[in-house]
Amino acid sequence: MQRRLVDSLYVEAMVLADEARAYFDEAGRAEREALDPLTRVTFSCESLKVTTRLMHIIAWLLTQRAVSAGELRPRDALDPSRRLGDAPVTDAPVLAALPARAQAMIAASADLHRRIAKLDLAQEQPADTLPSPARSMQQRLALAF
Repeated sequence: MQRRLVDSLYVEAMVLADEARAYFDEAGRAEREALDPLTRVTFSCESLKVTTRLMHIIAWLLTQRAVSAGELRPRDALDPSRRLGDAPVTDAPVLAALPARAQAMIAASADLHRRIAKLDLAQEQPADTLPSPARSMQQRLALAF
């Protein structure tokens, strides 16, 4: 995996983690207090889900950095303990009941987890079996002419 991609995703994850912490710990406090008691509990549970997603992502990215730096063998990164953990699911009706900024944080963490999960799954396949966008385009051009 390319070091630049991992570094870029790592920065994205850390920025999102900082934004989530700032929102759920500070800025979102007023929004949380305005909610009814049951929705307030839901808000707190969803903030934990965001944190869980982000910590799984960051741990996976740190593993990839260790592989890139030669501190860990690529096959060791495939150990189940070093793979990306499952993302806690947020139900659509629950999401709809939360403030817009909370919804945005939840959606951003779920989207980043989904993208990292694709990279994690791609590690299981040998590089020569992965579809090449360039080869696909060349094949389509060859068929067209």
